[in-house]
Amino acid sequence: MDTFQDEHLNRTRLNLKKSGYDPRTGIYHSLIKLKGKHKIPTRARLDTASFVLSQFSKLDRAESRVALIDSATNHTVTYGQLRRSIHSLAAGLYHGLGVRKGDVVFLLSPNSTLYPTICLAILLIGGVVTTANPVNTEPELAKQVFDSGAKLAIAAPEEKHKLLSTGVPTLVTTREPSSGNELSVEELIDCCESMVLPENSTDQSDTAVILYSSGTTGTSKGVILTHRNLISMMTILSWAVEITSAKDDMFLCFIPMFHIYGLAFFGLGLLCAGTTTVLMQRFDFQGMLEAIQTYKVNNIPAVPPVILGLVKYDGGGYDLSSLRSVGSGAAPLSKHLAHGFRAKFPWVDLKPGYGLTESCGGACFFLTGEEAKARSAASGALLPSFCAKVVDPVTRIAVGPYGEGELWLKGPAVMKGYLGNEVATSATIDSDGWLRTGDLCYFDEDGYLFVVDRIKELIKYNGYQVAPAELEAILLNHPRILDAAVIPFEDEEAGEVPMAYIVRASGSELNEDQVMQFIAGQVAPYKKIKRVAFINEIPKSVAGKILRKDLVAQSKQNIRSKL
Repeated sequence: MDTFQDEHLNRTRLNLKKSGYDPRTGIYHSLIKLKGKHKIPTRARLDTASFVLSQFSKLDRAESRVALIDSATNHTVTYGQLRRSIHSLAAGLYHGLGVRKGDVVFLLSPNSTLYPTICLAILLIGGVVTTANPVNTEPELAKQVFDSGAKLAIAAPEEKHKLLSTGVPTLVTTREPSSGNELSVEELIDCCESMVLPENSTDQSDTAVILYSSGTTGTSKGVILTHRNLISMMTILSWAVEITSAKDDMFLCFIPMFHIYGLAFFGLGLLCAGTTTVLMQRFDFQGMLEAIQTYKVNNIPAVPPVILGLVKYDGGGYDLSSLRSVGSGAAPLSKHLAHGFRAKFPWVDLKPGYGLTESCGGACFFLTGEEAKARSAASGALLPSFCAKVVDPVTRIAVGPYGEGELWLKGPAVMKGYLGNEVATSATIDSDGWLRTGDLCYFDEDGYLFVVDRIKELIKYNGYQVAPAELEAILLNHPRILDAAVIPFEDEEAGEVPMAYIVRASGSELNEDQVMQFIAGQVAPYKKIKRVAFINEIPKSVAGKILRKDLVAQSKQNIRSKL
């Protein structure tokens, strides 16, 4: 990378202000400052729910303005109804179930119009929300319940049985004919509307949510996000909606709300901006197409696997002309995939972003589609209130534009730490508050971020570093490959070699040699694929990140079985 950097140093030396880079400190600063109504509030005594509700009063026609639509039932919830439901449920949890400040409430449910109400009601009384994936097994859920110290659980009726072994009192979300006298969230909302809540004593520094990372490279950890973290991100999202003229857009949510991406966008942030969101309980591709057509959806925050599906989509007769903006987050979006999407949907702005659970879901984003189109491989520029460093992993020195290194982030949205894990916290956040992301990145001369790969996932081949994401992007450009993942495979001579797992197109007879030859003609010799395996599906997290650790384990198991 040194040679590449040297080629650009002369022309960037006079343009450092365009990148936001300060050579004296080695810090990149966001070029955007939040002002006026979009300035992040600094007063100590403020909770997330009170902040969200205060934004409702600023909306035009708040009482009748539609906040949420259930795509399966067409049931709508207005901002007026949402406000009353939040207050009623908060009163029921406080007076009826004894939830107090600092109590952790475990939420196990797919997306629903009740999800934002439940989260905000818990936060309004100073409780702490921890969310979980409904597809998790009973042992996985029990581990999170005990690790988080949950005092109460709220679960969809079909998921409640998974929590029986924990012994934690559990409230179901909706009334079920077979549930008898079992208390539900819906009943609490109906019967507690007239109850008065005590004054909230929550500070911005208090814990608001505990979200468990996907564990793509190791054990899942509880990420502690404070009210300040959430309020900062909601303020930024509200500003972004206004600056991009998206306030009157129809948004579609199929991103799971238990994940930071879905929670920050749909559970909290977009409600501050007064938008309307169509909710899908769970993602399915055809259901997404139907929702776009039925509700004339304009805006979709998505993930790379969904964008790949749209690129491979054969048409099918659905009218997608209402789309004007598609975001991409949670995992890197390759240049080839971005080009493919823009070629197929030239009227849609494709805008990749970058964020982590530890940064409350955001850090970098494109404000316009033209910016994103001009830099297809980039993940946007620093959002307001964020600053960054790119630190060389060997020298530990912060480098300037085009210099590769680990991305470090700082700002009011950066997490407090990992729950009950001081070792992991100190390894991730330094004494000055810098979050070490673990991502190998660089900024260009205009301050746009380029993600190379996860540092821990780089393949070490004879001393060379090979980025799996680069090879995956090339493989996905093959017409007979539906999906692909590249992992390190242990090798006695080279240390590690690149191995590809391939999902072939239906009816394809693509073989191992053809895959290796396809790659060999497009990369340096040390990046060539040395082994290929075919698989029915690439394992991914709910956010669309490839679960490489699962594939590495599978490759080792296959070797052992042959011995």
